[in-house]
Amino acid sequence: MNIDRVAEEYLEELRYVRRYSLLTIKSYSEDMNDFIKFCKGKSKLVIGEISEKFIKSFLMSLNERELDKKSISRKLSALRGMFKFSYQRNYIQSNPAAIISNPKSQRKLPEIVSTELILKIYQLAEEDKDPALVKVIFELLYGCALRVSELCSLNFIDLDLNEKIIRIKGKGNKMRIIPVGSKSVPVITEYLNGKPKMNVNSALLTDKEGKRIYSRFVHRIVFKYLSKVTDIKKKSPHILRHSAATHMLDKGADLRAVKEILGHENLSTTQIYTHVSIERLKSTYKKAHPKS
Repeated sequence: MNIDRVAEEYLEELRYVRRYSLLTIKSYSEDMNDFIKFCKGKSKLVIGEISEKFIKSFLMSLNERELDKKSISRKLSALRGMFKFSYQRNYIQSNPAAIISNPKSQRKLPEIVSTELILKIYQLAEEDKDPALVKVIFELLYGCALRVSELCSLNFIDLDLNEKIIRIKGKGNKMRIIPVGSKSVPVITEYLNGKPKMNVNSALLTDKEGKRIYSRFVHRIVFKYLSKVTDIKKKSPHILRHSAATHMLDKGADLRAVKEILGHENLSTTQIYTHVSIERLKSTYKKAHPKS
């Protein structure tokens, strides 16, 4: 059967039998028309003549047009549906699209900010109504690579400045101990000196009214100050955690040690930061090496 006719029947199936929305049907129609145009350019007009290899050549042509992987996967999904429909109607003896997998999407590398920009934020924080709180939030999110939830749930008893450690209850209520850097101690001490005496169960980080800080509060502060120093798209607290992990690996930290600091369950989760470091290395090479 002619591929044009098969596409028409499949769209009718989607509209009148499966009751797909008009918007979805329009999207399917555009994707299949793209394939039909490719078929006509190769003189492949009968659906029974189309092979798995031919469909893959169509996908390669999409890649050459620099379509993103999401768009290619969507077009392949439409083709899978049409060929499955054709097979069920006995228009073809086998389904050439059945075992073709979606293009692998490259995991998006996390954005980071430099240490210099974080130090600049400390300077800008002096103009804040509560500069010590702003600085300690950034110090713990970056210096200890904490999650926002971990930061907000900290109690005074969790911090031991004599031993330079902080106890964190992470995901799944798993406890871990994180070292507090010598440069972090003065920032934390400055914050504590401005607070009334705490008991062991007191919230470590509180606002001007003495209330425990919460996630949205932290997001607002981080967004405000990151916006002053960088134009990265995502200006969330997690950027500071990403930055801390990347900077540790840049300085030669052991991957397993970084995993323990971050509280990751699997080493594969931490390995994403090695890719960030490699990309930074490539960027430095391209900018500075005469043979790049």
